[in-house]
Amino acid sequence: MSSRADSAAGNGRSARLRVGDVARLTGKSVRAIHLYEELGLLRPVERSPGGYRLFGPDAVERVAWISKLQAMGFSLAKVREFVRSLEQTPQAPLAMLRVQAMLRQKLEETRGQIEKLRALEADLEDGLAYLEQCSTCTRIEESEDCSECVRHRGTPPPIIETGMTKSERVP
Repeated sequence: MSSRADSAAGNGRSARLRVGDVARLTGKSVRAIHLYEELGLLRPVERSPGGYRLFGPDAVERVAWISKLQAMGFSLAKVREFVRSLEQTPQAPLAMLRVQAMLRQKLEETRGQIEKLRALEADLEDGLAYLEQCSTCTRIEESEDCSECVRHRGTPPPIIETGMTKSERVP
C-alpha cells in the first residue's frame, strides 16, 4: 500500500487510496479506474483537500470483482446494468436471487461454449488423423488430386478437410 494510504490509516481513518494506488494494486490502468467511476461501478469515498479522489481499500476488491465479471464475458455495460439492478433491489435476499440467476445463466452459456469447443477439438483431431496419412505420400501430383488418393478410398474426409478440394463449377 502507498505511504499516503498508510499514513491515512495511521491517522485513525481507514486507508484511503488515490486512483493511481488502486490502479497499481489491481493491475489496471488509471484510465480503467476512471472509466469504472464514470460508469458508476466504483465510487470514491471522499476527496482530499487537493481535490484527489480517494477510495477505500474495498475499491481493490471491487475492481477485482469487475475484472472477474469481464473474464466471465460480461461487458462493462452489463456489469453496470447488473450493479444498478442490485442497488435498486430493496431486500438483500432478492438481490442475491438476481445474482444467482445471472450466474446460472452464465454457467449455462459457458457449458454451451465448452460443448462447442469439444466438438471443435474432435473435428481438429479427425482432420489431423486424416492428414497424417498424407505425410508419407510420395506421389507428386496436383493438390486437387488428393481427394482421389487411394490412401483415403473408403474413408470420407472429415468436414474440416472437405473444403480443401476444388468444388465443381456449376455451368
